[in-house]
Parts: sequence; structure tokens; C-alpha cells
Amino acid sequence: MLFRSFVVSSDGQILTNAHVVDGATEVKVTLKDGRTFSGKVLGCDPVTDIAVVKIEAEDLPSVKLGDSQQLQVGESVIAIGNPLGLDNTVTTGIISATGRNSSQVGIADKRVQFIQTDAAINPGNSGGPLLNARGEVIGINTAIIQNAQGIGFAIPIDKAQEIAQQLVTKGKVEHPYLGIQMVGISPEIKQQFQEQAGWMPKADKGVLIVRVMPNSPADQAGLRAGDAIEAIDGKPVTDPSQVQEAVEKVAVGDNLPLTLERQAGQATVQIQVGALPRSEEHTSELQSQ
Repeated sequence: MLFRSFVVSSDGQILTNAHVVDGATEVKVTLKDGRTFSGKVLGCDPVTDIAVVKIEAEDLPSVKLGDSQQLQVGESVIAIGNPLGLDNTVTTGIISATGRNSSQVGIADKRVQFIQTDAAINPGNSGGPLLNARGEVIGINTAIIQNAQGIGFAIPIDKAQEIAQQLVTKGKVEHPYLGIQMVGISPEIKQQFQEQAGWMPKADKGVLIVRVMPNSPADQAGLRAGDAIEAIDGKPVTDPSQVQEAVEKVAVGDNLPLTLERQAGQATVQIQVGALPRSEEHTSELQSQ
């Protein structure tokens, strides 16, 4: 199966998806003009599905990168890839939505706010560029929802660049981590918790912690299943994606204040944010943070 990537610098730096080069240290890279190079995988980040490959070459034609933070719903886009082995296939469409969180897309172990597009994306498009009408790369095609039509997803290029820079300089990416699994509170969720745990959480809104990972920052700070996160650093949260976004904005080692609703009443807990362990990178049982 052919997969797609694209050159982002004239000296041979290439971006693609982590799952495209999973387990490889070297890959074969064939350029549009037919030249073939041996590429070294500089780093992969499965949490965002970004990988960086380097080939030894000079004066290569490279793509122009756009600004994915300025995207507008309805804007025209072009996807390039090798769907089903059909090399250099181009499809067009529009941006259907921005900021789709990983749970909405169905891959809860990823930490990306995806671009949604109706430009056809199929197996083999992974790692290819999503371009705006000016020919600038604004995303990396990465995911589809099985059995759906006109629904594809891309990683915003701004996020991809951020991750790529860390992979190039450090060879890895440190993602902030609390060590909890969580769901949004609803009457149904509270009832399920009571059936499983034998008691019902007190809070009627917020984000319910359903599991705390042993020896995690949350565990060390005293969080426990049944706690409800009502606010982070004084800002109310009602959805797990808001917790995830808040944690992603702080650095590993920083302290993060959480306002909790417990059976005994409200409490404020300071958590020192840790780094996501390698063993947690593929966890997707529930939305994790």
C-alpha cells in the first residue's frame, strides 16, 4: 500500500502520520520526479499521530504552510494522497468543521482538535496534505469514520509543526498528564456509577472521574473515582474535552488547581502535572487525561 507524506523543507524534512511509519526506523521515500531516497524516521508521536522523516537531499521543492488557526467553515480545500493504491489522487471539498475533539472522531486516545472535511479521504490518504485554495498546507489527512461518507479528518498544520519541532529537537514529545479517566455528568452516568460502585456521585454537573491511574499525578494528589471536576484554575468545565484542553495548555511540572465536588462537599486540589507515560499513549477505554 502506498502512503503519502510531504516535504516541508528544502533540505529533506518530511511530515507524515505516525501510524504510517509505526515501528520503522528507516523508510523508502519516492519523490514525484521518480527519485528514491532512504529516509530516517527522526521521531513519532502516537498521541497526535505525527511523524518526522529526514532524507539527505538539497534544494528540494517544498510545500508552503498555511495558518490553520484562521480556517473558516465552508472554505474550499484539496486533499492529496494515494487512496487504495491510486497514486497522486486529488479530491476537493470544503471545511465542514474545526475543533473536533478526539472523542467525537472516535479515537479517544489522540490529543488533537481535528479539521473535518468532506473532501474524499480513503485508506492511503494518511499522511498526505490538506491544502487551502491558495495551495498552502493547512492540515495532514489522517482519519475517517468507518461506513460514513463525506466525513474525513485532518490534523491542523499548526499542531503538526509544534509536535514536529519537538520530535526534531528532542526525539520525543512530552504530553501533560493527570492520570484520570472521565466522562461528562448526566443522570444516566450517575445511575451507571451507582450500579457499579454502590453509591451515587453528588454533583449534577461537571466532569466525573471514573478511574484514577495508580501512582499518577492525580493519585498522588488524592483524587479518586466519584470526584467531579467543576472548574480548572477557576474556569468552569462541563465536558471532558475542556479538561483535556486545559491540561494541554500547561507544561509538565506545573501546578494545576482543580475545584472538585465530593460527597463531603467542595474541595480545591493542586495537582503537579506529570508527563504521559509511554504505556498510556494508546489508552482509549474512556476519554483519558
